[in-house]
Amino acid sequence: MQNEQLMDNADRIRERQAESAVDEPERPLWSGNYAVKNMAGWYLLAGILSIALVIVAFLAGASETAWLVSLLMILLMWMGLVGTAYYRKFSDQYVLTTQRLKHRQGIFFRRSNRIELIDIDDVMFEQGPIQIALDVGNILVTSSDASHPQLNLAGIPDVRTVADLIDDARREERRKRGLHIEAI
Repeated sequence: MQNEQLMDNADRIRERQAESAVDEPERPLWSGNYAVKNMAGWYLLAGILSIALVIVAFLAGASETAWLVSLLMILLMWMGLVGTAYYRKFSDQYVLTTQRLKHRQGIFFRRSNRIELIDIDDVMFEQGPIQIALDVGNILVTSSDASHPQLNLAGIPDVRTVADLIDDARREERRKRGLHIEAI
């Protein structure tokens, strides 16, 4: 009898915690977008290819056509890289609140995704050698959200701090709602 009463009290406490967590106003914790410096490896490759194209044009006899083709290829390559970088910078936007992780993508045609923090199962980040030097990287969020089970946050500056912030917010939201991480 006493065990049943304790179980009922524990259930009531959990319900109150869940209700108070839902009633709490949502506050922003972090917002960011794609960092252009995340493409530094591509810029380095483009620089090497640009030098190679100039050398090829020089070795091809330095004809006017060879120089024109080489310069056009270099120009198109750099325009594509810079255009891609700035499209991603203005297209991808991320917002972490006390209850959700929001991702908006697109400039003319927008798509928004929201993942409840309690649905997030794992947060990890990855960096390549150049990204480590520039303190930028990608965060991979795995969740039980049916519409968006994996979310890749690309080009995040100070990636370790942001990944820890997402993970801490997830743990806090689960604690408020009385959910154990292992139970989900």
